[in-house]
Amino acid sequence: MPDVSPTASALTNPRRVSVELIPRDEASLRNDAGEALAFAPQADTINIPDLMRFDLRSWKAVSLVRDRVNAAIPHIRAIDVDPNEPLPGTDDPAIREVLVIRGDPPADLNRRTFPNSSESIIRRYQREAPGVAVYAAFDPYRQAPYQELDAVQRKRDAGARGFFTQPIFDMRMLDLCREWLSGENVFWGLSPVIGPRSRSYWETTNRVIFPRNFEPTLDANIAFADAAIRSIRSDSGSVYIMPLRVKLANYLTPLAAALSS
Repeated sequence: MPDVSPTASALTNPRRVSVELIPRDEASLRNDAGEALAFAPQADTINIPDLMRFDLRSWKAVSLVRDRVNAAIPHIRAIDVDPNEPLPGTDDPAIREVLVIRGDPPADLNRRTFPNSSESIIRRYQREAPGVAVYAAFDPYRQAPYQELDAVQRKRDAGARGFFTQPIFDMRMLDLCREWLSGENVFWGLSPVIGPRSRSYWETTNRVIFPRNFEPTLDANIAFADAAIRSIRSDSGSVYIMPLRVKLANYLTPLAAALSS
């Protein structure tokens, strides 16, 4: 296997390609990883969210896919981290990178959470697992730009070595965000939005503002992703693809040329 230490993979190897896969269960994750890498062999990374509706935790799921790619990055929800327990994933020496997000409150009010910020958990990783490269989240839609950029600075000061963005759906927004995050180590997020219900989800849950000419069709989403990937990779940037609610072959295969550019 190639060297996947933070220095080698996270900090000095630009133009990475990650595919985000949902850890519904062990069998489906292994199957999805196999399909994703068959249709997007350019991918060298898989990132895995931690979703409360499933039993399989992200930092446990990485062991199921790490033999297929150079790196597997679990998402860590800050509000789920018990201050009296070890940090998630630190018992696995093969985990070299994590993405820390704050996390939404659980629907089940009986589920215990903790008043942690992303920054506090990033600092804990810096203290307790300095060999782990920590990424943080960047979301241009959830609050005013100056507030989000203040958050970027706080996360960077806490020890974040890079950022994963909320999926972006507009070239003008992408260009603006690239200017804001110039010089940062960034995975730029892309995800298809197919149909009015999917568009409504992003608008109501994630506060996304779509461009006026946005079309929630597969062809239009592929065209945008193709253009965005080519632009990002021309500047030695990294991307992650979140293929939600589409067949992996239908979305990833048409992007192969852009991912290879």
